[in-house]
Amino acid sequence: MPKLLCGGKAVELGPTETVLEGLLRAGLTVAHSCRAGACQSCLVRATEGLVPSEAQVGLKDTQKAEGYFLACSARPKTDLAVSLPDQAEGLTPAHITHVAWLAESVLRVELAPTKTFAYRAGQFVNVVRADGLTRSYSLANLPGDGPTLTLHVRVVSQGRMSTWLASPGALGALVNLRGPAGSCFYVEGRPTQPLLLVGTGTGLAPLYGILRDALRAGHSGPIRLFHGARTPRGLYLQDELRALASTHPQVSYTACVREGAGEAGVTVGALDELAMSAGAAKDQRVFLCGDPTLVTALRKRAFLAGARLRDIYSDPFILAPPPGPSTEAA
Repeated sequence: MPKLLCGGKAVELGPTETVLEGLLRAGLTVAHSCRAGACQSCLVRATEGLVPSEAQVGLKDTQKAEGYFLACSARPKTDLAVSLPDQAEGLTPAHITHVAWLAESVLRVELAPTKTFAYRAGQFVNVVRADGLTRSYSLANLPGDGPTLTLHVRVVSQGRMSTWLASPGALGALVNLRGPAGSCFYVEGRPTQPLLLVGTGTGLAPLYGILRDALRAGHSGPIRLFHGARTPRGLYLQDELRALASTHPQVSYTACVREGAGEAGVTVGALDELAMSAGAAKDQRVFLCGDPTLVTALRKRAFLAGARLRDIYSDPFILAPPPGPSTEAA
């Protein structure tokens, strides 16, 4: 079995064990969250040995060249020497300045970074609490909107970070931000190209930023936004989105739920069927965010319907594993 060398410790990996699992078993502190290669919070660096290529998917070329990889996705075939990042490296302190409910289980959280924080609308950040607990959230606002960053946080019953953010003790607290990361954002050019935006739950956060970023850039082609939830109580920002649709003729907004009686302006049905039946995906730029199963299915359907892979951007939201003997809550 391959061995890991890190911090003066040698760890023999099990047949299916990842580098992250091996490091944690050895008692080393490694920031992590989704364990699925999406949030990039478990980024570590190889100082010797061969890094599996699948552990570098989604990283920048410069990071790959320096040996960085995602510990949760790495199952090396040979021995590997690993260096953990300085815990303070690349972190931006930020104060929690405002917390408010947007929907039954969705919080709006405002963060004020203590220094300049450059990002693109639609990217995500890793929020690092004082005790090291790390979770990923998408940014819902635009650069230039103001001095704060806006997150939409789904509060889950066993979520250590989300329930803390919903508690009175979070307001005013200092956290650290790592990032931004992610490539699901609007790029200027092809201003008449149709845009299709589809998201569930707090997948609306990046889409809300992308929509407004496209409008600010002068995008004149049709922009169709579909937001889905299980019930009407999971929908939010409906007034803001309808206002955007009423003032920008190229924008259409559809709210969709799977359960419940139909309400004014809300469609009952399957979000994927609704989004894909509204028009051919050919020649469209497609943005998909939220539930990973739906994102994967829609990505395939959009491609089969004619969208080019380079025009499909996705940001599946993957919850951290629930509490257990060796895991942390979402």
